[in-house]
Amino acid sequence: MPGRVSGSGRHRFLGRPGHRGRRRLIVLVVGLIAGYSPASAVDGPEWKAAVWDAEAIYRGATIAPDLVLPEIVETVDRLTSPRMALIKPPGSGPFPAIVLMHQCSGLNVAVAASARAAASRGYVVLLVDSLEPRGVKSVCFGPKNGVNFFRGARDALQAAEQLRRMPDVDAQRIALVGFSWGAMVGLLAASPHYVDALKSGPGFAAVASFYPGCFRITPQQRPPYDLVNPDVSRPLLVLMGDADTETPAQECLDRLDVLKQAGAPVEWHLYAGATHCWDCQQLDGLNKIDVRGDHVAYHFRQDVTDDSRRRLFEFLDRVMPRRP
Repeated sequence: MPGRVSGSGRHRFLGRPGHRGRRRLIVLVVGLIAGYSPASAVDGPEWKAAVWDAEAIYRGATIAPDLVLPEIVETVDRLTSPRMALIKPPGSGPFPAIVLMHQCSGLNVAVAASARAAASRGYVVLLVDSLEPRGVKSVCFGPKNGVNFFRGARDALQAAEQLRRMPDVDAQRIALVGFSWGAMVGLLAASPHYVDALKSGPGFAAVASFYPGCFRITPQQRPPYDLVNPDVSRPLLVLMGDADTETPAQECLDRLDVLKQAGAPVEWHLYAGATHCWDCQQLDGLNKIDVRGDHVAYHFRQDVTDDSRRRLFEFLDRVMPRRP
């Protein structure tokens, strides 16, 4: 197996002063800027997570209009190019379902390949495009036209609600699978606080995040907020590469390990030598400077692509078992 498992042991945290050997209450901090009011303090892990209050989250999520999601069901053979689509496997179901959320530059061939893989495993798949319908090409350097992480999470939740209305879908077995930007959307959607604030249904039975950034987001003239939150209550799988300089794994490991120790249903795997976007064959060999000014290189890894999909479906089969 490529990589190394990191989901059950303690880590020596690097570059996080004040985190060693202490436990304390976490305060959900909300800045007092632009009318944002403080959230309540809760018992939790040992870092301080910045969280917006429910009203502010909803306002941020509704700057951009809701998507018109696809309603026409297609077979997987019709998905010949990356696009928003609703794909159903053969048969009558009820099927488990997946909402697929793309990277910061939108739907691409790698996400479409993941959709085909999921359909071949018996999942209904709704590929969401949060960008093109809103006239946005990329959110890699920040939100555009109201497309921010809150908007992405609301898109995903609304897609799940559409799936729940389908007679061939098992409404209790709907997962979110996200990649990079979509993976960070998934981290927010794993938080009941954000799910409740976004007013778009009960959320997901499980979330899987491929190479996310576990960052603190600092919008201009707005308070900061964290993508990883202490109230994760549904199963969360995070898959990362230790050569990823765009969304460094250590920032996730710091928080995931603390959540695991506190009893949250989180698990993860770290792939040795894997960069960001390891499943993006179309980007193999790309070098760029990212939003933080860091050099980023992409290298396609077929072995990691195959193993990460295997881990994804094993995770979903385990946490969303077929009901009798």
